[in-house]
Amino acid sequence: MPPLVLASASPRRLSLLSQIGVVPAHVLPADLDETPLPREIPRQLARRLSRAKAAACAAALPADMPRDCLILAADTVVGLGRRILPKAETPEEVEACLRLLSGRRHRVCTGLCLLQNGPQGIVRRAERVVETAVSFKRLSDAEIAGYVQSGEGLGKAGGYAIQGRADLFVAQLQGGYSNVVGLPLHETAALLGGFGYPLWPTA
Repeated sequence: MPPLVLASASPRRLSLLSQIGVVPAHVLPADLDETPLPREIPRQLARRLSRAKAAACAAALPADMPRDCLILAADTVVGLGRRILPKAETPEEVEACLRLLSGRRHRVCTGLCLLQNGPQGIVRRAERVVETAVSFKRLSDAEIAGYVQSGEGLGKAGGYAIQGRADLFVAQLQGGYSNVVGLPLHETAALLGGFGYPLWPTA
């Protein structure tokens, strides 16, 4: 079976893959401009970035890496209606995101792209966009300030990490929990299985 390359530096995605017994042979992050295009909606951005990350990884494979590999890329976007929330890089951005999400329902969209590379380039590609609806309770000023101070929301889409203290804010969730963390496991396993990647040990 060709080796699997993960086009992401996210430790959360590596950890999620390990939950289903998948250990990438290589990790090769793709460094891209993730700025949304004009009038681009969350679902479209997630699809475009996952596809672009996979293609960039395929083009940047080191010479000593096998050409015939599988490349898995993902991108997670938090949307409030048509609005795309940023990956919060400052405490002020975390606070702004939480105030927007407080007492409201939002969507977490993850784009998945799996490529099969070959000696002459990409020979096969499959894609999915997975969506989970998350409803936050109404947050108090103290809860927002405490979460901002924790630092958990920094670098996270929408300014929060559901696998941490922000789970306390979730009043309702419709869809996959792992998708909100950053990698929908059911759909990822389906893509890998469709390419013949072994998900279960064989005798």
